[in-house]
Amino acid sequence: MLTAVGSLTAMGVALGGMLGVAARLLAVEENPLELELQALLPGSQCGQCGFVGCAQAAAALARGEAAVTLCPPGGKAVAEQLAKRLGVTVDLADHAPRVPVYAVIDEELCIGCTRCVKECSVDGIIGASKLMHTIVAEVCHGCSKCAQVCPTDAIRMVEIPLTLAAWHWPKPASPHKH
Repeated sequence: MLTAVGSLTAMGVALGGMLGVAARLLAVEENPLELELQALLPGSQCGQCGFVGCAQAAAALARGEAAVTLCPPGGKAVAEQLAKRLGVTVDLADHAPRVPVYAVIDEELCIGCTRCVKECSVDGIIGASKLMHTIVAEVCHGCSKCAQVCPTDAIRMVEIPLTLAAWHWPKPASPHKH
């Protein structure tokens, strides 16, 4: 019995040591600029920018292959932060502010095909095959991928109503402009 425990412990230590050495030898160095740019992005992984997630969008920004205005959910504020970090100028005069939206399913039109469930990156759609689906509005980040794949047009995007919970006081302008 002690021999079995001892041999398993020795194997665990040896394999753990080999994994530690392999992790150091095979480590992939990350670009610190990519990590900084990824931290500036919202992190919703919605794909509205044309990339799979915020990490790929940050990598494209760091390589100079994407515009700083690529993030629709981030809007003007994120575009300005990205431009400042990358040291580029950006013209946001014609940049229309995006109104926050969420998806709503018309229950009479839903056929339960589950295409929307497969597209949702935040698991905000509840339902099963051949049954009516519903969307958890608090989770939905408004990417509209579900509405694009719905064969019956049962999903529509609706503006988030302005309530006390959703309203934000705008930042006051600085009285001391230098």
